[in-house]
Amino acid sequence: MHARAEASVADHLAAVARLAPLIAEQRQHFDRERRLPDAVFRALAEAGLFRLYLPKALGGPEFSPFDFMTIVEAASALDGSVGWLVGNGAGMSRIGGYLPADVVRSWFADPMAFIASATGAVGTAVEVEGGYRVSGRWPFGSGAHHATRFMGLASVKGPDGKDGPSLCCYFDRAEVRVHDTWFVSGLRGTGSCDFEIEDSFLPASHVHPLIDFQPTQSAVIYRLPALSAFPWTVSVVPLGIAHGALDAFIALASKKPRMAGGGQLRDGELVQALVGRAEAAVRSARALLIEAMTELMAAVDAGGDRLIEARVLFRVACANAAESAARVVEMLAAPAGTAAIFETGTLERSIRDVQAAIKHVAMTQNSYVLAGRISLGLPLGTTRF
Repeated sequence: MHARAEASVADHLAAVARLAPLIAEQRQHFDRERRLPDAVFRALAEAGLFRLYLPKALGGPEFSPFDFMTIVEAASALDGSVGWLVGNGAGMSRIGGYLPADVVRSWFADPMAFIASATGAVGTAVEVEGGYRVSGRWPFGSGAHHATRFMGLASVKGPDGKDGPSLCCYFDRAEVRVHDTWFVSGLRGTGSCDFEIEDSFLPASHVHPLIDFQPTQSAVIYRLPALSAFPWTVSVVPLGIAHGALDAFIALASKKPRMAGGGQLRDGELVQALVGRAEAAVRSARALLIEAMTELMAAVDAGGDRLIEARVLFRVACANAAESAARVVEMLAAPAGTAAIFETGTLERSIRDVQAAIKHVAMTQNSYVLAGRISLGLPLGTTRF
């Protein structure tokens, strides 16, 4: 079983590598159209890159978080927008562990299946016979232009008018209005537009609780706390962007002449040390993410204080990965000189994309405060982690 899993990961990595020429050819359209070209999106879908977490029982690969990370990093190294959409789309394929099997199977029968999700706002859900009537508008619906389904959070309105628990609500594309709001500096190709629902009926089989959900599959990925499962899908992207920037800088350093003295940029000890530091920063940040996810997975069944501490450590690892990736990209851009400012170059794009990526709340520096409070014996003061 282990050998088959490794081969499958290798197949997905090979598929990512095969997409490199198409992405390079179409990249000029990413910024201008503020979305991926149809040809690129279709190629990603056909390669199975939007269903990495789909359960094996439903025909998916059901990758571990670590295999997921490896594949998303590879896609992000090619292009930040591509990696962001692979992370988001593939991350949402884990709904196969929450919703009824027949529902998920029918949705993913479409080879282009992609679920755009947003947790940056909360709509309203009113319970009616057979389900809910939902209204709301959600920002940051990455992949909205190509999505076949949309997920937005909605709070159940009680008879007293007070907000109840939050539900993850899944809407058919025909029910959704997409607002063209994605005018940004980085990750332009993600098309992360607002989307809106007005008094749409959702059957009960198309919703599940955000927090107190009951997994329909046994694997640990479907049992992770939702506020940890979501961040993982995007927090691995900046490290992939940093890997791509490092590869681009290494290629540049073998061609660009040194400002003083003979030889190429790579012949200077300062540049050699810089590359070594960049490698160490990316690898150490990645190692902490893996350590934190390993502990989180082990703590899921233990519960109690161990799970709380594991969740906080995990969010700290996400914040650290973001900081490390951004620092590495900036470090590499400095000695690259003018090569780092041209839009046709990887470094310029990496600077914009990594800065956009790390603004996501999943990587907020507030997580360091929570870790400090635990170490100092203080109450956390929040459940949003």
